[in-house]
Amino acid sequence: MASEPPSAPAQRTSFARSIKLVAWSLLGIRSRKGYQDDLAKVNPVHVVLVGFVAVLLFVVSLIGLVNWVVAK
Repeated sequence: MASEPPSAPAQRTSFARSIKLVAWSLLGIRSRKGYQDDLAKVNPVHVVLVGFVAVLLFVVSLIGLVNWVVAK
C-alpha cells in the first residue's frame, strides 16, 4: 500500500535528528551539508518542540545560576 503510516523507528530517528539539529543550531556550528541533510529528514513539528524545550531549559538554568550566585 502506498499510504502506510510511518513506522515508529523512523519517528524516533526523526526526533533524535531534531534534537541533534537544535543542539548544533544553538551552538552555532553546523556545516551547510549536514544542515541540509537534517532538514530533509526531520519533522518540522519535532524541531519546534525540541527548540521550545531547549530554550525553556536554557532560561531555567540561567535563572538557577543567577539565584545560586546571588545567594552566596
